[in-house]
Amino acid sequence: MRRLRPLAVIALLTILLVVSDHPFPPPSEPDRESRTAVVALGDSTMSGEGAGSYEPGTNGEDGGNWCHRSREAEIMKTDVEADQKINLACSGANSDKLRNEQLPELGKIARSNRVVAIVVAIGANDDPRFSEILNKCFEAWGKRSDCTSAVAPEWSKRVRRMVPKVENTLSAIRQTMRDSAYLDSDYQLVVQSYAAPVSPKMPRSLQNLSGCPLRTTDLEWVVEEAVPELSNGLRAAADKVNARFLDLARAGDGHEACTGKPGTEWFTRLSVDWDGLKNEKRASHALQESFHPNALGHEQIGRCLTEFLATDKRDGACVPRLDGSLGLTTES
Repeated sequence: MRRLRPLAVIALLTILLVVSDHPFPPPSEPDRESRTAVVALGDSTMSGEGAGSYEPGTNGEDGGNWCHRSREAEIMKTDVEADQKINLACSGANSDKLRNEQLPELGKIARSNRVVAIVVAIGANDDPRFSEILNKCFEAWGKRSDCTSAVAPEWSKRVRRMVPKVENTLSAIRQTMRDSAYLDSDYQLVVQSYAAPVSPKMPRSLQNLSGCPLRTTDLEWVVEEAVPELSNGLRAAADKVNARFLDLARAGDGHEACTGKPGTEWFTRLSVDWDGLKNEKRASHALQESFHPNALGHEQIGRCLTEFLATDKRDGACVPRLDGSLGLTTES
């Protein structure tokens, strides 16, 4: 085969460049715009604590963490147009841990993907220490006393101290995205509140170690005062950074732990890892899954979150429907 002379090759390339639209584009890195992602940040209610099916390395194995990131977590059950659903939430996280441990990972994701939504559940492990209060109510049941008289007077102060911490964390999320060349309008930032995992309407036969060892008066305070006030504090923090707010305060109505048959409950009852109790390294986490949304609960919350992300409403709330599913209601 006859070889082209160098001058002929140059002439041929010149002709191709003139008559075509750059047939030989230079190689380039993959464009982040071609890959979309939804990211979950926060604590146990977002990581999937209580739903089981935890990602390897997040269940305390081999000295790993106890984030309990579940494949059944609500973010994985959310039907949204995105190439990836990424769960960075970690059981036990407070505002400081979210900023220090989860935001660096968010930055990496934002630079290599187009993040279309960030869903955050944080605050309960700051000053309110909600799980600690439930533990105190559990201990009070064993002592045949109430916990409300000890914690209720301080609750409002705890929530007020939490608000600026959550606001600072949400501002740090905004800044992380700006540092990754995003405008605030390029993605949805959704702040999610907490559902009451228990109800005073539970049968007395389950107010014990077989289900929910909590006193009725304490349960009334949790549902009627503590959870709504916590939601109002989180709403205030979301407003400060122009984030959307999804209220879960009433999300568990009629489906709390110990209110019916296990198949209709969206929250775990008292859960004990009996095998873990035999292991010194795991014993302190043996009750960790108690009173969190279970897999069915995460599926229901994910359905409501799907509806919310599809709207342009600033605020929304998840409430049970007559057909037994969880649905979205929005404020005008």
